[in-house]
Amino acid sequence: MVSAGFVAVGLPTPMLFGGLVGALIYALARPSAPLRLPGSWFQAGQAVVGVVVGSAIEWETLAGLGARWLIVLGISCFALVVSVLIGSLLTRRGASPATAAFSSVAGGAIGLTAMADDLGADSRVIAVLQYLRLLVVLLTLPVVVTVVFGADGVGDGLAAGGGDWRVDLPFVAIALIGGVLVGRLVRLPSPALLGPLLVAAPLTLVPYFSGAGVPVLVAGLGYLAIGLQVGLKFTVESLRSIGRMMPIAMLTIVVTLLGCAGLGWILTLTTDATPLDAYLATTPGGIYAVMGTAAWLGADVTFVAAAQILRMLIVLALAPFLAAYFRRRASG
Repeated sequence: MVSAGFVAVGLPTPMLFGGLVGALIYALARPSAPLRLPGSWFQAGQAVVGVVVGSAIEWETLAGLGARWLIVLGISCFALVVSVLIGSLLTRRGASPATAAFSSVAGGAIGLTAMADDLGADSRVIAVLQYLRLLVVLLTLPVVVTVVFGADGVGDGLAAGGGDWRVDLPFVAIALIGGVLVGRLVRLPSPALLGPLLVAAPLTLVPYFSGAGVPVLVAGLGYLAIGLQVGLKFTVESLRSIGRMMPIAMLTIVVTLLGCAGLGWILTLTTDATPLDAYLATTPGGIYAVMGTAAWLGADVTFVAAAQILRMLIVLALAPFLAAYFRRRASG
C-alpha cells in the first residue's frame, strides 16, 4: 500500500522505500512480535539489484567519453573522497565510520543500501540518509538548471522503450544463476549483489541481449525484498539515533552538493564540456532524473550518462575495500 502511494506521487524507487516505510511501521507498532524475512529473500533482492545495475551499463556510452575519460575518472574518485570525508562528521552522532561513509557517498544509493549489512554498516541509517540526499538532489535540480544556467527545454526527453520478455527473462535468469555461482566461487564481498552485476554487465555485449533489461515486476519485487528487510530492523531507539544525525546529515548533503558543483566547474576548465553538461555530470545521485533532464534540455546526454555511470561503478567497486579498511582500523 505504501509503495503504491509512492508510485502515485512519483517518488524514486517506490517499491524499495515503500517496503521500507511499511515494514518500519509494522516494526514500531508490534515490537513484541518481531518479524524476520528468510535470508534467501534478501539475497534474491540483492541479486536482482545487481542485475539491474549491470544491465544499466551502456558500454558505448562509456566509450563516448573518449579522451575525457581519464579526467572524469579522476573527478569521480575525488568526489568519492570528498563525500567520505564530509560524511565522517556523522561519527560525532554515533554512526560507525563505515555507516557514516556509505551514508554520504555520492551515487550508488540502491547498491549501497543492498550491500550495507555485508559491508558491516547500518543499512537503516544508509537507506534513510541516502534517500534524503536523493530527494534534495531531485528537488534542487530543476531550480539550479533554470535559475543558475537559464536552461529551457529544447529536447524530446528520453525515449521509453518496451522490453521484450523473450529476451529479458533469459537475460535475468542467466545473470542471476551465473552471478550467484561466480560470487561464491570467487568469494566476492557481497557476492549476491556483485556476482550478478559482473555477469549482467558483459552479457549485454552479446548481440541477442543488447537491449535486455530487468522486467519491472521482477525489479520491483527485488527492491521490495530489500526495503522490507531494512524496514523490519527499525526500533524506536534507532529512529531517535537517526533523528540526532539529521542536522549534521543535512549539512553534509549541502556541502556535498556544493563540492560536486565545484568539481563540475573544474570539469569545464579541463574538458570541452559546457557548464550545464558539467553540472549534470557531477550531481551527487539521481542518475535517471539527471539523464532525463539532460535529454529535455538538449544537453550532451552521452557525456552526462557516462560520467554518472562511471562514478556509480567506482562507488560499488571500492565500497568493499573501504569497508575492509574500516574493519582493519577498528581492530587496531
